[in-house]
Amino acid sequence: MEEKKVIRAAIIGSGQIARTSHIPAYRSMENVEIVAVSDANEAAAQRLAEDFDIPAYYQDSTRMLREVKPDVVSICVPNKFHYPLTIEALNAGCHVFCEKPPAMNPKEALEMCQLAEKNGLLLTYDFHFRQGRNTAIAKEKIDKGDLGTVYYTKASWVRRRGIPGWGCFTNREMQGGGPLIDIGAHMLDLACYLLDYPEIAYVCAGSFDKIGKTGRKGIMGEWNPDKYSVEDSLFGFISFTDGRVMQLETAFALNIKEKDKRNVELCGEKSGLSLFPLEIYQGAEMSNTAFPFIEDMELHTKALYNFIKAVRGEEKLLVTAEQGYYVQRLIDALYRSAESGEPVMLEE
Repeated sequence: MEEKKVIRAAIIGSGQIARTSHIPAYRSMENVEIVAVSDANEAAAQRLAEDFDIPAYYQDSTRMLREVKPDVVSICVPNKFHYPLTIEALNAGCHVFCEKPPAMNPKEALEMCQLAEKNGLLLTYDFHFRQGRNTAIAKEKIDKGDLGTVYYTKASWVRRRGIPGWGCFTNREMQGGGPLIDIGAHMLDLACYLLDYPEIAYVCAGSFDKIGKTGRKGIMGEWNPDKYSVEDSLFGFISFTDGRVMQLETAFALNIKEKDKRNVELCGEKSGLSLFPLEIYQGAEMSNTAFPFIEDMELHTKALYNFIKAVRGEEKLLVTAEQGYYVQRLIDALYRSAESGEPVMLEE
């Protein structure tokens, strides 16, 4: 049996997601070698390289790409830098796995998508909840017609006091926003994936910053209210051109009972479905069917496995650059509607 080519991986960014997800995932794969890391903070890059015995570290990612010539690159930096670093890696001939969201706005996400296609390279994003077995089962049920036509969807991820106290999650300039672009994006992506990306007519949204600018501490650490520049919560309504609708709610801090709850719920003419936990509700029979399962792999890891297998031509990407652009357009429209207080039309 012919041995597989060794894929050379490089990582840009030395934060938590690189340490806890990307490096362990690559290390668990056969014939994948992490050849270098880079970070604008050279000391942080050095620490990461030393902690994981990675042979080279750089402060300058351009120099790293030129000298090391990796096959694949993981982008693990604040949202503001997703676009320039992804463009740089694609221009260097590398396949790219970028953390979500794709970028800061749709224009950037579209350019990233177009460049990957032009250069014949793969570009994917870490919408890892798509990798879950619950999502696979739900997608199969929906596509088979078990729910009938799905006409109402609710996507939500809300926390009681879950403002991240580390990194730059509360900095709008660096992140582009708060819970919508961070945790809400995951549920929005899941819902759109299950619905097969219907054409968007318009969105309406409202956002609030009532808690982050007054509080200082929650279950995920402390933050500085004087430097809190993102929303606490955002609530949206999405109308599709075929008449279907979606409700979205997302919050870092909201006065609810639970510490943290997330779900995607879909209602069809035959049945309804909930993702967390996975259940189908048979309307006429007034009965519920649960689908207990055990994940065979951590979802971040599963996403990176899919990426590497796609690079080898063994699988198709589960998350494509085009789909990332679709979600980015929605995120942008929701923020614009919340800011203006008016509906935002997206119908093409």
